[in-house]
This record gives sequence, structure tokens and C-alpha cells, in this order.
Amino acid sequence: MTAEEIEKLIASGLACEHVSVEGDGRHWYAVVVSAAFEGKRAIARHQQVYATLGRKMQTDEVHALSMKTYTPAEWAQAQR
Repeated sequence: MTAEEIEKLIASGLACEHVSVEGDGRHWYAVVVSAAFEGKRAIARHQQVYATLGRKMQTDEVHALSMKTYTPAEWAQAQR
């Protein structure tokens, strides 16, 4: 899988204001910004992102994914 393919999977399964993925082909790091994260703890946010990848996580197509998840307001604050 490529970073672009993972970005597309996440964006197609979750309304995102921003999504970026970097990695070495096996270990990935994502930043995901979505209003869907409002009022949710980090674990619930991560579960939402993992759900967009479906079986790709289970079949090892995406071996490891670390992520930072933000609401739009949190993202705006982080950009300052």
C-alpha cells in the first residue's frame, strides 16, 4: 500500500477536513482532522479511523498505523 492509497481509504470512509499519511511501506503515521471526532476520546477516534481501513489492518496490508486525531478546532489550535 502507498500513503496515497491509505489517505484515500480514510477519506472515503470518514468525512475529513485534513488527512495526511507518511511511512515506510510497513509502518505508517497519520494525521486526521474530522468533525466526527467531536466529543470522542482518542480510542474512539482511532477506532473510527481503523474502521475505514477494514480488513487491510487484519490482513497485514497495513501493518502498523500510528495517528494523531483532531477536531477542526483542535487542529486550528495546533497550527498556531
